Amino acid sequence: MTDIDTLIVGAGIAGLTAARILARHGRSVVVLEARDRVGGRVWTSRSDGNVLDLGASWIHGVDGNPVADAAAAFGIRTTEFTVGSYQPDGRPIAYYSPAGTRLSAQAAADFAADVHRFAASSTSTIASAEPMTTFGQATEATLALFDWDTERAERVREFVWHRSEEQAGASVDDLDAHGLDDDSIEGDEVVFPDGYDELALRLADGLDIRFEHIVTRVRRGESGVTIDTQRGTFAAARAVVTVPVGVLKSAQFVFDPPLPEPVAGALDGLEMNAFEKVFLRFPVKFWDEDVYAIRQQGAAGRWWHSFYDVSPVDGPPMLLTFAAGSCARETRTWSDESIGESVMAALRGIFGDRALPPELVHVTRWQDDPYSSGSYSYMTVGSEPNDHDALATPIDGVLHLAGEATWTDDPATVTAALRSGHRAAQRIVDRAVALTEIWEP
Repeated sequence: MTDIDTLIVGAGIAGLTAARILARHGRSVVVLEARDRVGGRVWTSRSDGNVLDLGASWIHGVDGNPVADAAAAFGIRTTEFTVGSYQPDGRPIAYYSPAGTRLSAQAAADFAADVHRFAASSTSTIASAEPMTTFGQATEATLALFDWDTERAERVREFVWHRSEEQAGASVDDLDAHGLDDDSIEGDEVVFPDGYDELALRLADGLDIRFEHIVTRVRRGESGVTIDTQRGTFAAARAVVTVPVGVLKSAQFVFDPPLPEPVAGALDGLEMNAFEKVFLRFPVKFWDEDVYAIRQQGAAGRWWHSFYDVSPVDGPPMLLTFAAGSCARETRTWSDESIGESVMAALRGIFGDRALPPELVHVTRWQDDPYSSGSYSYMTVGSEPNDHDALATPIDGVLHLAGEATWTDDPATVTAALRSGHRAAQRIVDRAVALTEIWEP
């Protein structure tokens, strides 16, 4: 027998949300967290006077978004920064041609219009795609609909390739044709100037969280769930497991008995991506004022194609770029200094001697993190969008999975994590629960 009603594995946004709701409804809840902090892949560093969100950065669309509502209710500061979903326009973006010259306003607008035309046509192309179609094949099928010359088509093609890498952390040939079906936002995007982890800290307030408890086995039976950790065994009537796909698929995390269908099949279709952030802090700002992002076209932007101005208010100039897909895998063993040198070679191709050496380079290492094995999940070729929801199918009435990978509408986001935790809690209490209960006192 146990006095614990529900064990939550993982103190990320999904786990904290589920725990918070269950506790409000009188359930005894214990959260088991492998790390020494809350937040999971929401992680803010405050070293050297910098506030760097090493994991999640953006709320992708604030309209009707419970993450935005929670941040507002908790009084957490946000700042509008609407280019985080790899839009071609909408906010000032400085485009540079393959030769390194900045595109005129008209040329940039014409290019963005091509991207929008492509996106509108790709919707039907992808909808009619046969199973096992890659995102790359769907891209080529859509490009074939347009009577564009080689140069014009190539600029749109590379934009789509980079979008796949930056949005999914995977190449167009590794991503299913439906892998970016959810890529739309409602309203502005915002970031957290004081750190995204404020949200996790507020959600965690008052919860029973056991840090540095690494779960190795989840056993389920008629009497409930038993969970083995390196610090002992816990038993409860039920459990909510919120660890990333990379942990769910690892040999170090065992389900006993194994996960049944449709959960197991859904998990087979998802993988963790290769996606790292590269922050560069500079002594002076050498790029143009009033731009949200800098984008390099052509071969010069094969790896380092997009740079985001994340300079803090009254703080040192800073750019953020991403190592994604093959770039993240190939640079995985490089030092921060070596990666910084590679990025600076790309910036000097645009700005020449104006691109001064950075004072600081910080590279995330999510691929090497044993508690995630990547940044977030993506759909492999042959998987289906509803695999996300299928992964959250309740098991034997005692086991639930939640997290960004288990929500179909906008997976790989904090919003998906929060909504999935809310859904798991609703299923356990067996009643509808208002989203506002997540942040109400």
